[in-house]
Amino acid sequence: MDYRVISIGALEAHPLWNERDPVRTGHTTTTLIRAQRENGGGAGGSGGGGGDGGLNILVDPGLPGDILVARLAERANLRPEEITHVFLSSFRPDARRALARFDHATWWIGETERETVGVAMVSQLRGAENTGDASLRSLLAEEIQLLERCAPAPDKLAEGVDLFPLPGVTPGLCGLLLPSGRHTTLICGDAIPTWEHLEQGVVPRWAADASRARESFMEAIEIADLLVLGRDNLVVNPTKRPF
Repeated sequence: MDYRVISIGALEAHPLWNERDPVRTGHTTTTLIRAQRENGGGAGGSGGGGGDGGLNILVDPGLPGDILVARLAERANLRPEEITHVFLSSFRPDARRALARFDHATWWIGETERETVGVAMVSQLRGAENTGDASLRSLLAEEIQLLERCAPAPDKLAEGVDLFPLPGVTPGLCGLLLPSGRHTTLICGDAIPTWEHLEQGVVPRWAADASRARESFMEAIEIADLLVLGRDNLVVNPTKRPF
């Protein structure tokens, strides 16, 4: 198993830089994981690519499609059709802008995130139908269709790639734990968005449940030596000893 950051994310407004209003287009950090199927099988779906039996898992494709496709070629020499699976740490729109470019792949998301978001959108859709808001009804129908296409992620996505629930910022946010003999890496999504959040020990102000977000933050820094931050780069956990 190996991994690399394909694109470093950004916050549209970084509160720890004293930004209150959007000053840039927000998008998530996108990571590529190359791994083997669990016990020669395991990971479900009929995604393309991975002709040698391996998986190419793209995490949080937040950039617009054409830009992300270019980054994928630059950073990993891969074409979109070679991505076998897409994993979404959450269903936030800026974590999935390029999702349609990987229509052939299997899409995964945490089961709690899928169910929580789905229930909320169905309720909103019923409200839009009652008020006759055709534009909102159409948008919600499209979003629900996308969510339905996302399968609940298994506990083990592949050899050396484990689901790691980090609820709080969103109700069902999940990261991916990548243990190895030398160190453990956690792709943590918006559970820890930036270096400043990590260094100052604070959770995002937009967290749906601040208490659970703090618990997830602590779990992340307790278990991981390296962290792929949700809107930043791969960093060394500052609470761990040098290695």
